[in-house]
Amino acid sequence: MTQHPVPDRRRPANPANPASEERRPANHGPRAAARNRAALVAAAREIYAEQGLDAPLSAIARRAGVGQGVLYRHFPDRAAVTTAVLEENVREVEQAAAAEDATFAGVLGVLTWHLKESAAFIGLLHADGSDRRSGVRAHALALSRRVERALRAHLPGDGGHRPVAADDLMLAVAMVSGAVTGPSREERERRALAAWRLLGVEVGPVRPFRG
Repeated sequence: MTQHPVPDRRRPANPANPASEERRPANHGPRAAARNRAALVAAAREIYAEQGLDAPLSAIARRAGVGQGVLYRHFPDRAAVTTAVLEENVREVEQAAAAEDATFAGVLGVLTWHLKESAAFIGLLHADGSDRRSGVRAHALALSRRVERALRAHLPGDGGHRPVAADDLMLAVAMVSGAVTGPSREERERRALAAWRLLGVEVGPVRPFRG
């Protein structure tokens, strides 16, 4: 009787066979690094929004689903994480101020939206530069000054009615941000608008900037 050879199932899969490629572990390389960084920034935004700028970095790594070593490969210190997260808040305020139809009330509406969304953004606006732990406050102070420049660009001139003096602008913002408390976004927005009204300041729609 003729014996047929038994196929060797240990033989490496044919590289031309797509199914064999699916079984092979993928090496994502830079793509995995980019995904990890995006996950860390998203996690930091959530953690900072909930707990403020002093939230532990370990909580950010856990929320992102990575180890702290991965976090430190992307962000060498707390200041780097903070800047990456808060830069987006500040950039939106600046974009609102740079819009062709920008008004002081409109820019305040965008700023107020970020206040109700993030405890970290509130912390940024209270930065005074006196606490320079890990450089966080120094970075926050620089970002806060960018917010101030964006707002000052739309204050009415000397000939018009100024709702707040230029020198007191960030003091007013800090006073309002101190009132932004509450268990829900709706409550925080209500308190913010009530604080602006007490200061006699008109605020536009409370919403993110849509370019």
